[in-house]
Amino acid sequence: MKEKTVSEAIAYRRSVRVYDPEQPLDTAKVKYCIEQATLAATSSNLQLWEFYHICTPELKKQIAESCYNQPAAKTAQELVIPVVRLDLWRERIQSNVEFIRSTVKGPEDEKKVKGALHYYQKIIPQLYKGTSYFFGLLHKLKVNFDGMRKVSYREVTAGDLRVVGHKSTALAAQNFMISMAAQGYDTCPMEGFDSKRLKQLLQLPAGAQISMVIGCGIRKPEGIYGDRFRIPFEEVYRKR
Repeated sequence: MKEKTVSEAIAYRRSVRVYDPEQPLDTAKVKYCIEQATLAATSSNLQLWEFYHICTPELKKQIAESCYNQPAAKTAQELVIPVVRLDLWRERIQSNVEFIRSTVKGPEDEKKVKGALHYYQKIIPQLYKGTSYFFGLLHKLKVNFDGMRKVSYREVTAGDLRVVGHKSTALAAQNFMISMAAQGYDTCPMEGFDSKRLKQLLQLPAGAQISMVIGCGIRKPEGIYGDRFRIPFEEVYRKR
């Protein structure tokens, strides 16, 4: 089957809730689509995410139960679970620093990367210390004071950074679903799950946060519950 274009994949993608048990997925293709997910835009290139690819029948059954046995989970051939890992910010900063340093070939390059290294070694660590409630509160007080005199970045609390992490992970999840659609595969992102039970099943550390559970398979006709509905474009488009 010819891979769909981006526009074709976007048009093809629907939230499919019933999958055909007679049409298994090519697990290697699903893995490829997860690799495509990791090319998504991500805040400060920190890539604070992980992707759990669930293929084992017994674990898939247990996860479906944690998703209230909704059809998109229960009938899925495979599941993909994007997980936010704000707790890995130190490691991911270090990875960026090492990559930047690897691009230095001479004195001229040293000058070019100086600003980037300062960003990752000074500015970003200060921001992500805000994942601690106490440091986030102190930082919030500081930026509110600074903001009276100059333009200031104000999303610095633990709650703010949680939103940042989930936004980046959701962008990656959308990459995954569009890539799956390009292969002729179907998906359904689910937010209805018992996060505590699901974290235990995946053996996630306390700092991990589940973004969503994505059911994967090949659609049955009844898996699409109705025609696509969208608010008229004129109601959501604002040109200034």
